[in-house]
Amino acid sequence: MKPLLINICLALVWAAMIGKMTFGNLFVGFALGYVILLFQQEMIGESSYYKKVNQFISFLVYFLKEMIVASIRVAHDTITWKSYARPGIIGLPLDAKTDFEITLLSITISLTPGTLSLDISDDRKTLYVHAMFVDDADALRNEIKLGLERRLLELIR
Repeated sequence: MKPLLINICLALVWAAMIGKMTFGNLFVGFALGYVILLFQQEMIGESSYYKKVNQFISFLVYFLKEMIVASIRVAHDTITWKSYARPGIIGLPLDAKTDFEITLLSITISLTPGTLSLDISDDRKTLYVHAMFVDDADALRNEIKLGLERRLLELIR
């Protein structure tokens, strides 16, 4: 049986033992199930599941940090008298190849305050992004490529 399916079953068993099927109980059950499976790797066999869970947690922490920083920056620019925004549109060369990868990347870019995915080139190699703060276009490209795109592609590939 796949480790993910076992982990889901362990979370359901945990929530049933507690007596309430709430998100919190399922989350705790999932976390406890993951720890149990982590110690039982030899019995279950080799799997990329553990690596993917770590990548997901890493991506989630990175994305939440970026969301908080961007939210503070946009809020600061909104409430101050002087505008610090330097809006611009950049072309972001893509390592993402499939429609799913490109769509997920453009959604995560658009979820970050101050940025919006606008369009993709006809050859699907460039994503056009509007950003509220473009002090240095190359630095912004590198930040998106080395941060968001790299982590996202590691997670879904």
